[in-house]
Amino acid sequence: MLKIRLRRTGKKRQPYYRVVVADNPAKRDGAFLETLGSYDPHANPPSVQIDSEKTSEWLRKGAQPSEAAAKVLKRAGLGAAT
Repeated sequence: MLKIRLRRTGKKRQPYYRVVVADNPAKRDGAFLETLGSYDPHANPPSVQIDSEKTSEWLRKGAQPSEAAAKVLKRAGLGAAT
């Protein structure tokens, strides 16, 4: 099963996330298929940059967003697609 989820990058206490498509059993920061965008929770307001075409394509293919990824997608304006 494919999942759209967040992959943590950045320094200690300064997380920066990439929104990626990964196979369900893969680790949080493990192998992934494609990067869809990024999320910076420390920006004011939090910054979300998502490629809407790629995301829509993966959702049509059956990828399910995790809870956190669904919130980020909703913030990016793709809430209706999830």
